[in-house]
Amino acid sequence: MSITLYAWGTPNGRKVSVALEEMELPYTVQPVNIGRGDQFQPDFLRISPNNRIPAIVDTDGPDGQPISVFESGAVLLYLAEKTGKFLPKTLRERVPVLEWLMWQMGGFGPIPGQVHHFAALESAADRAYGLKRYSDETHRLYGVLDRRLAQTEFVAGELSVADFAILGWAWRHERHKVDLATYPNVQRWYAALFARPGVQRGFAVKLD
Repeated sequence: MSITLYAWGTPNGRKVSVALEEMELPYTVQPVNIGRGDQFQPDFLRISPNNRIPAIVDTDGPDGQPISVFESGAVLLYLAEKTGKFLPKTLRERVPVLEWLMWQMGGFGPIPGQVHHFAALESAADRAYGLKRYSDETHRLYGVLDRRLAQTEFVAGELSVADFAILGWAWRHERHKVDLATYPNVQRWYAALFARPGVQRGFAVKLD
């Protein structure tokens, strides 16, 4: 079995490297330099038609045939299904994993990503409007996560791919202008995940 991870050192790239390490799957990394525009190269677009990282190619896909998977949430679900890890078997237990994975994909990623964008602008006026708008929403999302983690150890009960997805973005909390001490349940969860060897390996692997 051979999995190739096409990624760069971004939160979305880290989601998948963490999952691969936690699942103990053998893989190699093919860096996609998004600053240089590698994501627009025809070879990569055949794998990821949305010209976004991460994506994977698994030479031992379903029925033993190769398969490529793009979009980080789809990659996480594919790997979880493939290994039978970090995704509960019953539909009732699986629902919260899917809910929190979609929560990350739809909000806790796109919104903090806007903070990254506006913080980098040179115009003070442009920065001020954008940062307030998206910083307020980013803090709201951290609050949602904190309230959830006050009720459960991990976001969906048991450790799952939803945690890996959210961790990829919580890793950038300093760039979000967020002090995790403000959200003690998130801080506890974050520290517990980073105490895991698989998570540490996932963030240590060179993606760029």
